[in-house]
Formats: sequence, structure tokens, C-alpha cells
Amino acid sequence: MVSIGTVGVRQQRAGSIFSKGFRQMSRVSSLSLALFVALLSATAAQAQRASDFSGTGTGQPAVPGNVEVLSPAAGQGGVFSSESAKRLLSEAQSAVTAQNYGLAASKLQDARQVGNQLSNFYQALAASFLGVDSRAADSLRRKALETAQIRDQATYQLALVYRAQNKSEQAIPLLIEIIRSQNPSRELGQKSYQQLFELGFVDVPYPRATQAGPPATPPAAAPPAPAPRR
Repeated sequence: MVSIGTVGVRQQRAGSIFSKGFRQMSRVSSLSLALFVALLSATAAQAQRASDFSGTGTGQPAVPGNVEVLSPAAGQGGVFSSESAKRLLSEAQSAVTAQNYGLAASKLQDARQVGNQLSNFYQALAASFLGVDSRAADSLRRKALETAQIRDQATYQLALVYRAQNKSEQAIPLLIEIIRSQNPSRELGQKSYQQLFELGFVDVPYPRATQAGPPATPPAAAPPAPAPRR
């Protein structure tokens, strides 16, 4: 038979073992809680970095740099083509006639963006077909030149709208951009330089008159080579 004293000793040992186990479990629980808190903090940090994708933080942009998003203006009442850009130019001209310069500027910005995107896309395709199919490469290059011309026309008209709004600080960079794209010897390049001269940004007229007579009319030339922008 087991005596009462023996039972008491066993109960004390059991209580000691239970207390020791409880303390160990408490330490494990505390460690687990610390790990949980650390994991929660890491998750919050990842969420914060993810929020940077919206453009409000310092992380990477939501769209990688090697992916170009099509202009939403191209899908408004027409396909993504040079015709849609020309339509925007026509609508901008109507807005200018009505002296609605805000609407005109918006239409011209859209036309400029569509023309630039089209020119870049056609140029990339033309480069892909070099040495593969010369007929396709030549056709795509012509389309790249045509849409680059539309882009520069929209840029010039936008600069004029900014001049009408007394926003020369916005017009001047656009005019310089056209000259770099077109070349000063081309008609649109000369018109842009003349605008800079009238604004007082440059002080040397071009083209300059010579003793032999007025400046010769520049020869007709092919559209400018597209100048991709990033």
C-alpha cells in the first residue's frame, strides 16, 4: 500500500514538474509572440514598399520602364493611328478658333502624345524588319516619319497656344524641341526659331538676309527622322 506521505511527495514532484513545464511553455509562448511581432512588422514594411508603387513613395513605378502604355486619347472615338492624331489636331484648331485655349491645349497634348508613341512604335518595328523584309522595313520607316511630323506639328501648335496664354516658359522648351527634331533648315524648324526670336529668347535672326537678296527658300525635304523620347 502507498502511504499518504508518499502520495504527498509525488504530488509535490508533479506540481514542481508542472510549474517547470509551465515556465518553459511561457518562455516558448513569449518567443513565439516575439517572432509573430517581428513577422507582422516585416509584413507591414512590405506593404509600405508596395504602396510606393502608386507613385506616392520612393519605390519602383507601377509600370516598368521598358513597358509603354498606350495613350488613352487614342481610344476616344477612333483607333490608335495617325488618323486619330490628325482628328485631335482638327479638334484643337476648332477650339483655338473659339478661343477656348484650355481645351485646345488638352487636345494638342493628346495629339502630341499619340504621334510620339506611334512614331516610336513604327521605328521599333522598322528596326526589327531590317535585314528580314526590306519592303516592310521601308513602309514602317515611312510611317514613323509621318507620325513624327504629326507630333512636331502638334508640338508647334501647342507652343503657339501657350504664347497666346502668355505662358512663354512653357512655349520655349517646346520650340527648342521642334528645332532639334526638325533641323533649323526645315520650314517648321525655322518657324519655331522665329517664335523664339519674337519672344526675345534668341537675338540673332534666322535665316538671315544676304546682300544678294532675301534668303532662299529651303528646298523641300523628307519628313524629319523621329526623335524618340523617354
